Amino acid sequence: PGTLVIAEESTSWPQVTRPTYIGGLGFDVKWNMGWMNDTLRYMGQEPIYRQYHHDLLTFSMLYAFSENFMLPFSHDEVVHGKGSMINRMPGDEWQRFANLRLLYTYMFTHPGKKLLFMGTEFGQGLEWNSAGVLDWYILEYPLHAGMQTLVKDLNHLYRGSSALHGNEFEWQGFEWIDCHDSQQSILSFVRKA
Repeated sequence: PGTLVIAEESTSWPQVTRPTYIGGLGFDVKWNMGWMNDTLRYMGQEPIYRQYHHDLLTFSMLYAFSENFMLPFSHDEVVHGKGSMINRMPGDEWQRFANLRLLYTYMFTHPGKKLLFMGTEFGQGLEWNSAGVLDWYILEYPLHAGMQTLVKDLNHLYRGSSALHGNEFEWQGFEWIDCHDSQQSILSFVRKA
């Protein structure tokens, strides 16, 4: 009791989060590696080219309720030459922060539990180094402090809105308004309690 058992599994093994008594593996949630990879590929595009990659954002909803998913931006995404989350975004400094704010807002409104690795919540500029420390001093800069405030506010919104967490593993909790506006790179959907 009181534990959350999380699977990091990328092979599409079935029933990872189903109870063992019906043949599942019994995990509480499973990392949604497809969502993570597709979303980062989309957000890494210059905005003018995103219209050609719109399906990277919509595809996850075809399988979003086949397991109890967690949306991960883990340590794996900020090491080994991949760059920090902020530096994976295109554009100048202001645009990179705007893109990361958009990414996190999409993440927090998409069905599934959330996972952000340390430092990603305030726009850490360097890749993670297990022998190093976070650059807390950058919170003195408005863009980094603003990013931290956004993540704090998104957490409060998520916890305070049953529509965002109450049915996050059920189709009843999600409805597309429009998922086809690729030319404008716009998605609209409703989350329901």
